[in-house]
Amino acid sequence: MRPTIARAGGGRDRANLVERALDSIEEGSHSFAAASKLFDRPTRERSWLLYAWCRRCDDIADNQDKGGPLGDQGDIKNAEDRVQALRVLTRRALEEQPTADPAFDAFGLVAAECALTFDQANDVIGGFALDATRWQPRTEADMMRYCYHVAGAVGIMMARIMGISEDDGETLDRACDLGLAFQLANISRDIVEDAEAGRCYLPKTWLDEKGWEAGEHALPENRFKLASLMPRMIALMEKHEEAAKLGAKRLRFRQRWAVLAAARIYGAIGRKVLQRGQLAWDSRTRVSGPEKAWHIFASFFEAVWNRPSGPAEPILWSRHDFRPVAGW
Repeated sequence: MRPTIARAGGGRDRANLVERALDSIEEGSHSFAAASKLFDRPTRERSWLLYAWCRRCDDIADNQDKGGPLGDQGDIKNAEDRVQALRVLTRRALEEQPTADPAFDAFGLVAAECALTFDQANDVIGGFALDATRWQPRTEADMMRYCYHVAGAVGIMMARIMGISEDDGETLDRACDLGLAFQLANISRDIVEDAEAGRCYLPKTWLDEKGWEAGEHALPENRFKLASLMPRMIALMEKHEEAAKLGAKRLRFRQRWAVLAAARIYGAIGRKVLQRGQLAWDSRTRVSGPEKAWHIFASFFEAVWNRPSGPAEPILWSRHDFRPVAGW
């Protein structure tokens, strides 16, 4: 259903921004688009507005179009300038100043409606700042720090959109866990694609265990050994996925249903990577339409039951372990 709400503050046309944001999510993320439609209408529209900003920031930082192939990255100074532009446009949007970009106007709108802050937005931009410096993780903690900035911090903003108080640290922690789980699934799926773009998000310590130099992990002849790292990766994903369900327990029903559906769909991506073994990167790992429908159906009953057990082992990494580097 297309939005019908007419106007927002600051002269912004809310209906137009929501419709543009819906177009963005339907083109850029079929998985999140499917899950988001389970939300109640206010949460659904606000999630689209937030997504549009995230998608646009990613495109600007990577010099790409709607999540397509990476464009020319230029030198580090050029990439850092693009990241600084994200901060400038985001701050203008929060101050209800014109940005000439609907995605940033969308963020200004949802931020005003849900009391999102520049610090929260800057945590997300911090992930783009890491990419701008050609950064790669040395340890598992480094990898999780990256996951926090590009996804865990978004999970926290999503929780605020769903009405979670900034004082409810436990639920915000669990929202962060869901973002961490999503990004671990994405990293697992995109290892070879990232390597072709000169990027690697697997910890150097993991690669050292296999005796690999930078980039060797993605070579066709190393796929069997690369697949042997996935049980560790997907176990980490599943631990944060299970922790996230403890936070979903506190949400209203439709919000809980949408969150659990998203968790099942993204978790399925990671588990498919694990199941495909060395063939996981021969073609992009996807969750089909019928599979998404099944996960949405199953998550309905999971939301009704609402008795998550949580992870079997303690969580090692939380949002409090990952703060921006000075100067970001």
